[in-house]
Parts: sequence; structure tokens; C-alpha cells
Amino acid sequence: MRNWKGLRTYLPIVAGAYVLMLFVNTSSMPLHANLENLVFDEYQRLRPRPYALDQPVRIVDIDDESIKRIGQWPWPRRRMATIADALAKANVAAIGFTVLFSEKERSIGSPVASADSEVATGGAAATDDGDAAFASAITDHRVVLGSILSEKNIGNAPPSKVGFATIGGDPVEYVARFAGELSPLPVLADSASGVGFLNWTPDADRVIRSVPLLSSVKGQLQPSFVLEALRVAQAASTYVVKCLAAEGHGELAAAAGVGEIRVGDVTVETQPRGDIRAYFAAADPRRSIPAWKVFEPSTDLSDLEGKIILVGASASLLSDVVATPLNPSTPGVEAEAQLLEQILSGTSLRRPDWAPGAELLSAATLSLAFVFTMPIISAVWSALFGAIASAILFGVSWFAFSRNGILLDPVVPSLSSGMVFLTGILSLYSQKRHQVTEIRSAFGRYVSPAVVSQLAEHPEKLRLGGLQRPLTLMFCDLRSFTTISEGFSAIELTHFLNEYLTPMTTVILDQNGTVDKYMGDAIMSFWNAPLDDPDHAVHAVRAALEMREALVEFNRAWAGRPRENGRAYPVVKFGVGLNTGECCVGNLGSHQRFDYSAIGDEVNVASRLEGASKMFGVDVVASVSTRDEAPNFAWLEIDQVLLKGKTRPVAIFALAGNANYAVSVGFRALVETHEAILSAYRAREFSQAQSLAAEAASLAPEEVKGLYGYYVERFKQLSVSGVEPSWRPMIALTEK
Repeated sequence: MRNWKGLRTYLPIVAGAYVLMLFVNTSSMPLHANLENLVFDEYQRLRPRPYALDQPVRIVDIDDESIKRIGQWPWPRRRMATIADALAKANVAAIGFTVLFSEKERSIGSPVASADSEVATGGAAATDDGDAAFASAITDHRVVLGSILSEKNIGNAPPSKVGFATIGGDPVEYVARFAGELSPLPVLADSASGVGFLNWTPDADRVIRSVPLLSSVKGQLQPSFVLEALRVAQAASTYVVKCLAAEGHGELAAAAGVGEIRVGDVTVETQPRGDIRAYFAAADPRRSIPAWKVFEPSTDLSDLEGKIILVGASASLLSDVVATPLNPSTPGVEAEAQLLEQILSGTSLRRPDWAPGAELLSAATLSLAFVFTMPIISAVWSALFGAIASAILFGVSWFAFSRNGILLDPVVPSLSSGMVFLTGILSLYSQKRHQVTEIRSAFGRYVSPAVVSQLAEHPEKLRLGGLQRPLTLMFCDLRSFTTISEGFSAIELTHFLNEYLTPMTTVILDQNGTVDKYMGDAIMSFWNAPLDDPDHAVHAVRAALEMREALVEFNRAWAGRPRENGRAYPVVKFGVGLNTGECCVGNLGSHQRFDYSAIGDEVNVASRLEGASKMFGVDVVASVSTRDEAPNFAWLEIDQVLLKGKTRPVAIFALAGNANYAVSVGFRALVETHEAILSAYRAREFSQAQSLAAEAASLAPEEVKGLYGYYVERFKQLSVSGVEPSWRPMIALTEK
């Protein structure tokens, strides 16, 4: 995978994955939103908004204990009036009831009236109009009531108690729109200082994350309950709504919509739809007091002075709960109180207009980095790079959240680039598998399985197309094959050759050789390609020795077979030529057909040495270059030879045995006699050389014994015929 060759195949696949990533990252798909929410919710859980006791918001909590003490719900409106009066005496800034008073109070005689109604009304008969009493109480106090906006055309919005001043466009174009409103009873709505909607806008998983501050009902702006509580507490009469126009282009463009809402001395920055991102704090019991305590004359409510008090229920049977990132069962009144705290503290969570563009840019940068680095570095390093990059993205995201309340999504860029990485891994893996298949197909017939495995694992070591490099070459050919083949039928000959070539090929492959080609009964092979082999000459010589042993076993196996038609199987012999030198090796041939092969003059030398082995009466002949690369074997110099087309003679050698035989006493004695033969021969003392050759034959192993027979005949001929004064001690090889 460390090359660019497969990038043309890789890039289209990655491009497809990247387009999918762009679609996910820029769309409103649930996957995208859910991934964002998972991260931002976890951030809130890790670092919730800090709660300060001095924040001017408190809750009068209608909890289970209050229901038990005061009586079952709903409480009579006179009781609610009592709460308003008690809180007003404490000189609170504003009172907000999160209870919906959209229906008239039931009479005490109603079947569903409380059994404890007498207790609930303080012992008085409940014959008076409770709604009127409650309306009378809240008229004199700064009280905010809640309403519910509906998609259905129900109810009518109460008369507006506040004015709206707008800067820029019309906010109605951007905020959520509703067809109707379930409002408090007119008598109560008219008496209250403000009415605000209590609607939440949960996400698909029912968790509250963004909270609307403005909505429209039949084209008329309506403030939220929290916004109204804030206005009434400041005795403000007008909201100033600022709308922003779109700026810029593409992902980095600022969205048009509501930018901020100013109420009294408080300015709230909003999202384009007139909502804010809620930043919740952990639950704290100091935030609320049980409602039953308000009815106790002995309760000191002086610490509520100047604070905004929200009256609502946490009682389990009333089920007024919402899900937040911190708690799936947060009482609605507490969520409202926390929203007020967030606004008053100036703490905000912002998802800037440029955030999607920045995330897209980071995803593109990381993905392109994968595209251009994966073909040249390993998958492990690519994965490490991706992990570090993702860690940096998460670090930047966490820093932006914890220090500045900015929400930057690190997951989608990480997953997007991860998708590119995974696609690249699969693509490169597929490419590698294809490459391995091609290598095994191309070289499985020529080299050993171990070499094929190395090539498949490190294809960069394979350079196809022709490369000049030193090789040790071997030609091996059967003696008198034409005569042998005459005794076989075509089927028998095929079987014979298969059984002969198989062990020879096995030896070559086991010694890291490459089989170039079969030429009938002949084998051409070489070492040091396609993989580097520093000991290529040594391995080639070892192969020749093992092939010699394999041939003995082959003859023994055939000799032991039953005779057919009274015919004996012939004992076969071969000749081997070895040469080391520079050759061109690679894929040679045409576009239609090619083979991995070696060419060059050194190839011809090896072929001619194999042919000359029969003349010299030995089975393995090597050039001096091969002997010099593998000097530890038992070599015997044959003579200086002048090859056809050459001007300088070179020494050639017969292989007498392995390295152990080379250091044996017997071989040393043979070498001493052999050197004396060559000295006498080169001194033109042919009779003495002939006598020494006959003596050496008794010392030589069977494999080279024929060499001394050749010497005897040659020296005899030279002695009889004589030589010219210009004669040189060498042999001219004019043919194969």
C-alpha cells in the first residue's frame, strides 16, 4: 500500500464515500442530528451550568408532600390566591404560575370535588366564585400565567399586554407558527400582568434542547412564559426584537432570522427562529421550597424578596415533567426556572452560523489527508494519524464548549473522515488482494511459495519491465534425451518427464531459485530475482548438488519398477552449466503474452557451459565468476576456455562436491595431483600430464572421474600430434 499506483482506483471510491459524507454532514438527517446531540448532551453532563444560590429565581414546588398536606389536586383557586398573596407580602419581583387555568373551577358539590375541600378552603364553605377570588388576588400583584399554543384552531389569544418593537425584518417570518392558543380564563388573563406560552419543542428523542422565546398565533407575536416573567419582574412594557439579514454565501453564510430580544435591561441573543439553546444545571434543593410551607404562618419568606418565583408541580401524579440532557424526568417548573437562570446569568450555548462550514472544512481536510497519505504510509500509521486528528477535534470542541459555550460538532467530521479511511482501507485491501493474486499467478510457477509470499507481502520489491542486475544462471539438460525418448510412447514420455522435472524444480525453488522456462527436458533457472539474494551463487551451487542427489534417487526409483515387455529403463544423466554475471531480467515478451525471464550474454555462457559438461565428462560445470562467488565448495579447474564470440579465455570449473568434501583429506590429495596435471599441461609436458591424470582418476569421486578420462585422451592426442610454438593452453568452444 506504499505506492501511488492504485490511487486512480482508490480515488473514485473515496470520492463516492466523501459525497455521502457531505450529504450526511449538511443535511437534517436524523443520523446527523442524533450524533450532534449525543456529543453536546454529554458535554452538559460533564460540565453542567453552575448553579449560584444568589440567582434571583426560586420555585414554589407543589410536591408530593404538599399534595398530602393540603389535599388532592386540583387545589381550589382560593388556595392559589393564598399563594399569590403570601408571595406578594414577601415583596417578590414577579410570580409565575406554570399551572394552566384554562377551565373554570369545579364546584365543591362536583363528583370530583376534593374530600378535603373544607380543609382546602381553610374551613370556609366554597360557595364563592374561586376564579373571581383568584383574579382579584392577582390583579394587585405582578403575576404571569401560562398558555399552550396549538397547531389546531382552538381558543383565542388573550389581549396582548405588551408591545413589540422590531428592528430589521418581521419576526413572524422566522418564529414557529401556531393556529390556536389554549389560554387562561378571560377573567384571569385580564387580571394577570402577563401571559406567556409554556410550550416546549423537544427533539425527535423527546429531549428538550432548544426552547422558543417567541412564537406567532395567527400572525400575532406571543412571548414565552419565561420571557413574560422576565418582563413583568422588570415592569417593562415592550419587547425589542432585532432581526438579522443573511450575510455571506454557502455554509459560512449567517442565517437570516431573529438575532436578539431585548426586554427591559436584559438582552437575549437567540437562534434564527427566536429560540435559545438550553444549558441546564444540576438539580439543587436550594432552588425550591415546598408549597405547603407558603401556607404556614410561621414560614419566613423574606429571602424571596426581589426574586422571580415560579409556582409549579413536581408531584409524581401530576406528570408535569420534561426530558433534558441531564435528567429524563425534570419537573416542568424547574426547567422553566433554569431557563430564567440561564438568561439572567448571561450564560449561553451558541451554535454559530459558521460552525457547519468549519466542521465541513475540517472533515474535508482530514479526509483529503487520508486520501493522499494512505497510499504511501501503512494502515496502522494512518489509523494513528486519524486517532490523533479526532482527539484534536474533540479537544477543540470541548475547549469551545467549556470556555465559550460554543457548540462545535467533532463527531461528524471524525466519522466522515473515518468513512473515507474505512473506504480507503477496503479499497486498498481489495487492491492488495488483487495484486497478491496477480503476483501468485505470475510467479507461482517460477519461484518457491516462500518467495511468492514475500513478493505478495512486499510488492514494492518487485520491479517489472526489465532490470539490469547480477544473476547466477543455471541450465540443466538430460544426456542423450533423443535416444531415451525413442524407448517411450508419448504418454510414457510425458509421465517420465513429469517425474523427472518435479524433483528438479522442487530443489531449485527450495534454494530460492526462479524457474525461467522448461525446454523439453531442459530447465533454465536463475537466482537473485525477483527478490534480492546476496548468496545467489551459493544457493545455485547447492541446488546443483541437491539435483545431483535427486537424480540418483530418480534413477533408483525407475530402476526398481517392473519391466514392461522385457525392456529395462535407462539410467539417465544430466549436465548442468552455472554462470554468474549481469543480465536483464523482467517481464519480457509482447502485450499479448509475456514471461518473467532473463536475457543477456551471461545467459548464453551458462547454456554453453552446460553443453560443454558432456565433453569434459562431468555433470556440473561453472564459470570462474560463479566459483569466486561460492569459493567454499570442492572446485576443480578444468581449463581456460574461449567461448564463441569472445576474445579472452576464462577459467571453468567442475563441481566435485560440497563444502565438507572441500576440506577433506581426500580432496586435498586430489587437488594437489590436479594442480600438478595443469602445471605439466601448461608447460607442454603432455606425457607427464597424461600419467598424472591416470593417477588422479583413482582419487576422484565418481562425479568428476570422467574429467581425467578426458584429460588422458586430450594429452595423448597433444603428445602425438605436437603443438605449434604459438599454441596456448586453452580450449575454444565453438558451439553449444
